[in-house]
Amino acid sequence: MSPFPQIQQVTVIGAGTMGNGIAHVFAQNGFAVTLVDVQEKALEKALATIAKNLDRQVSKGSLNEADKTATLDRIHTTTDLAKGVSNADLVVEAATENEALKLSIFKTMDAHAPAAAILATNTSSISITKMAAATQRPEKVIGMHFMNPVPVMKLVEIINGYATTKEVTSTIVELSKTLQKIPCVVNDYPGFIANKVLMPMINEAIISLYEGIAGVSAIDSIMKLGMAHPMGPLQLADFIGLDVCLSIMQVLHQGYGNPKYAPCPLLVNMVTAGKLGVKSGEGFYTYTPGSKDLVVSKSFQEKE
Repeated sequence: MSPFPQIQQVTVIGAGTMGNGIAHVFAQNGFAVTLVDVQEKALEKALATIAKNLDRQVSKGSLNEADKTATLDRIHTTTDLAKGVSNADLVVEAATENEALKLSIFKTMDAHAPAAAILATNTSSISITKMAAATQRPEKVIGMHFMNPVPVMKLVEIINGYATTKEVTSTIVELSKTLQKIPCVVNDYPGFIANKVLMPMINEAIISLYEGIAGVSAIDSIMKLGMAHPMGPLQLADFIGLDVCLSIMQVLHQGYGNPKYAPCPLLVNMVTAGKLGVKSGEGFYTYTPGSKDLVVSKSFQEKE
């Protein structure tokens, strides 16, 4: 039995970085988890990643071998979305940050999940209210925005849609605490709070580079040393993915209609050129597999 009686079975949609992290956290805390992805290879990779992260916890002494085995035993996988949600008490959608895709997934989730199931999304910027409107249960739709890496980061940004009931919000808040996370409740407006504050800062750092005010290393060092940020905004943008940063800035710009949210032309050009950060091997920095050295991309070295 799970430690949270109202929710026994959790289904996570999407086996990428966020999805496998969410599945890991739920399983480690006693929940039966079904992990769904359209690709069998993605599911295999996710299970390998979860096992590797659990091994890291064992080596640090925060988990024992028995707990690791029990966690993995609680995770089952499928490529069949309808089947995967059929017995769920809670579904957490963690697919690619694409509105059309998420709306399609929510329609399928709604059609096949039990009537009492809560439908949550890990979206970082897309309207909870819009996704809820694609279902027949808008009052049971809510945002659960986990932070990356999920097993490590404590915050869960809980986002109420226009119709989300207080009972559903209370359930997800208490559930998040059971996962040893710290929930913060916000309302459904573009970017919520995390990205409404973070992304304009990242965009401003990119504008500063674009305008020649300072180089990559100087911008990041000033924010790390002067503001006690663990990672500079340009390195963080690379870590998040420049395509994701651009997408969120576009959501903010469109949602608020304010020119202060217009994405920097340099960010647009880099995404167009396929320079997406860590995931592509190059962004503001160059990333070499196996190396932890932070090397400024050749495109910006002359400005250093």
